[in-house]
Formats: sequence, C-alpha cells, structure tokens
Amino acid sequence: MENQARQWYEIKDESTIPSPALLLFPDRVKTNIQSMLDWVNGDPDRLCPHVKTTKTEPIIRMMVEAGIKQFKCATVSEGEIALKAGAKFVLLAFQPTEPQAKRWIQLAVSNPDCRLGTVVDCFETATLLANLSKQSQHQLEVWLDLNIGMNRTGIKPGPDAVQLATEIQSSSNLNFGGIHAYDGHLHQSSIQDRQKACEAWHADLRGFMDTLYESGFDKIPVIAGGTPTFPMQAAQPDFTCSPGTCILWDVRYDSDYTDLNFSWACVILARVISKPDHDLLCLDLGHKAVASEMPHPRVHCLNLKVDDWVSHSEEHLVVRSKEAHRFQVGSAVYAVPFHVCPTVALHQHFYIAENGNVKEQWNIAARNRFLNY
Repeated sequence: MENQARQWYEIKDESTIPSPALLLFPDRVKTNIQSMLDWVNGDPDRLCPHVKTTKTEPIIRMMVEAGIKQFKCATVSEGEIALKAGAKFVLLAFQPTEPQAKRWIQLAVSNPDCRLGTVVDCFETATLLANLSKQSQHQLEVWLDLNIGMNRTGIKPGPDAVQLATEIQSSSNLNFGGIHAYDGHLHQSSIQDRQKACEAWHADLRGFMDTLYESGFDKIPVIAGGTPTFPMQAAQPDFTCSPGTCILWDVRYDSDYTDLNFSWACVILARVISKPDHDLLCLDLGHKAVASEMPHPRVHCLNLKVDDWVSHSEEHLVVRSKEAHRFQVGSAVYAVPFHVCPTVALHQHFYIAENGNVKEQWNIAARNRFLNY
C-alpha cells in the first residue's frame, strides 16, 4: 500500500496480528457507554444492556464500572460472564427449555446475592419453572414476555397474557418480575416512522398494564426495546432500556439510524491472500470470520473501495476493485461488519488496540455455550 498517515483503526505493527482478527478499541467502547448513559440522563438504573453483542467479561466490567448493574443475555454462559463482571441483575431474555432452565436455576442458587430472572410466554414453561424452582428451593424471578408485533416469541397482550401473569404472580415458587417487550421488528430508518410505530405498541402495552393493575397487580417494571428504538424507550421514564449493538456499533446501524450517536469500536483485520486477476483481491474474510446471513455487502472496507462483491465462501472473500493495484499479497485490509453481534461470536478473542498498539487479548468466553453451568 502507499504510504499515508496512520488512521485511527490501523495497527502500527500489523505483522504481529494473525488474520482474520477482531480489533477492539476500548476508548470508543467507553464513549459508546457514555452515549448510552446520556440517552437516559445519566441514570444507569434505567439501562439493562444486552450482552449478546460483546460476550466478553472486560467489556461488561467497563459498563459495571460506569454504574450499570443490570443486563440481559440470551444464553446461560452469557449470564455467567455478566455475573463474573459484577452484574447484580441478569435477565435471560430467551425462554428456556428444561435443560437450560435447570442450568439457569443452578446459576441463581450459586449467586444468592444477585437477582436472576427469565422470560416466559406460555403456561407450560411457567409450570416447568415453578416445579424446578420448588425442587431447588429457590424462587426464580419470571418476566412476562409480550409479543408486541415481532411474532418471534412472546404472548400477545390479552386475556391469556393476563391469566399467565396472574398464574406467575400467584405461584408460591416464582416471583413476578415484570414485563419484557422487545420490538426488534421496528427498523425504520426515519426516526419519525420509528417514533410513530413505537407509540402504537406503547399504547397497547399501557392498556394491557392497566388491565393488570385492575386485576390487583402493583407496580409493574418494564424492560423494553433494543438499539434502534432506544431513544423512544428512553423517553418513557418508567421503562428500563435494553440496547446492545450500540456498545460496539456496526455498519448497518450506522447507515440506518443516523439519529443515534455511537461509534465503531470493533474492526476486523483481514489480509489479501491472493490476486487472481488484475482487479481481483481474495481476502481471508470468509463466512467463518464475518456474519454472512445478510446479502452483500457484509463488511465495509475502511482502506479499500470495493466495486463488486464477487464471491464469499467459508474462508475466502473475493472482491473486485479499481484499487487492487495498491495491494500486494499480505497487505492488510480493515473492515467493519454490517452485523457485529454474530461476527463477534465467530472469534475467540479481541485484540485490544490503543494508540495503534496491541498489547493484550480479551477472551470472548461466552461464545461457548457451556462454561460452568
């Protein structure tokens, strides 16, 4: 490559880093954490970030040190890492089947000074959890998972949901935690359109909560939303917000949600491994290194303008570029993923980059499904 001033994402001694590798920039992570706090007027108790994005104890600890003590997770191992990092409340936002429920309750029993909860959306799971909690002599905290339009999980607001919430609250072996409402189906680029869509489900939720209050419920906590609708949930003073992707940020969210002030904190270091033609570059950035569930482009190359995405396979990414002449076999290419969460899960560790230097690695421990439980 031509000589040029080093960019923020570039490593001084690239030869020390095997590729493909995930570079993490802690200063940018800290900025994103502060931006997240700014959205809730500096109140960390209004945040319950999802750790599925990072899966890494030191990053979660950075949030804990900023005052955030509540987290969501999708797997038991993510919950373990959050507790190890100092979390005081962890919600398993993934309705558990029996094997996972047993592991989660064991984790709860082993951490008596922390609150662990899980979501449910059906009577069968509520009964299972009640029986397992009775066997373990531990009252598990259970949150009602509402289907507010995504149609992936959750029970729709209505009589059945009222009955399920009532059954949870009346159980001698369960504690009713509150309502979990995830709106991952809302991804309008226009903040006005997202606002309007949120107002619609907020109205339905408020109506449902009024019904619960009329049925004898006291104060009902709500954990709501994700990153795209974070501003809308933050505007509801009684909601706890649960963004996740914003900790690392990615290209898709950066292009779709320009109203959110977060920065890329995770970059993939790849290399040219072949030049099969004068305008073709083959990179070591296959499916096993970057999330590939979406159509191309799957990465945004920071130091290479790509004209065409030619092919993508397990270990290889072939691109066409008028700038191919600037790169030799072995040259570094820096790229930001379009979907950072599953990309992180493909790697064993982050290389920690500060001022162009990499001096340590952070283990992405919760990419493993099993740790201690």
